[in-house]
Amino acid sequence: MEVLFQGIREALRLLLTLDREVLSITLLSLKVSGLATLISVGMGMGGGTAVALTEFPGKRLLVSVVNTGMGLPPVVVGLLVTVMLWRNGPLGALEILYTPTAMVIAQTVIAAPIVMGITIAAIQNLPPNLKLQILSLGASRPQMLLLLVREARLPLLAAVMAGFGGVISEVGASIMVGGNIKGYTRVLTTATVMESGKGNFDTAIALGIILLTLCFGINYLLTVVQQRERPR
Repeated sequence: MEVLFQGIREALRLLLTLDREVLSITLLSLKVSGLATLISVGMGMGGGTAVALTEFPGKRLLVSVVNTGMGLPPVVVGLLVTVMLWRNGPLGALEILYTPTAMVIAQTVIAAPIVMGITIAAIQNLPPNLKLQILSLGASRPQMLLLLVREARLPLLAAVMAGFGGVISEVGASIMVGGNIKGYTRVLTTATVMESGKGNFDTAIALGIILLTLCFGINYLLTVVQQRERPR
């Protein structure tokens, strides 16, 4: 318990003194995971809506693949992205391995199936005849899509929260493709692993507390938006 209390005290000290290294690590965590979430939302919601509203051969197989992707182990994603970006790999010419860009790519691969899977379920859960009713009232297809997304906005906001939560807290892929380079690719999760490996448990606990506080803050803001949109 003493180690835990020391970690709490260290977290307060780092936050109150605005430690430059911790601030840099925290901002990079937000930048990488935030960008990955935004890309995933664009890809996942767009693709999920298209799949949910379209009937085609192999749809069940595709949905099964997406649902499986929702549980992709981060270390497997990290391995695949590393192989693709390795100097002898298909995308090695880009020379972006061990950069924040590589971390964004890996985290996008992790988050996109999560957002897409929840989006498919949310859109398919709408009343079956709602699409036809909207079109019968003279709405264009883009207007119909917008209205369907609006009707499913509560679970779609949950999809955003799930996608963000899946990447801000992951560590395996970030270490593999980012390398945990100080001042360049070190984020809160990888820094926590490094400090605990060195036996600096108070610092590791402090970083963990900062990470949890960050996650709570972002999800609280999204929850406020979600609950404001709750049907009355």
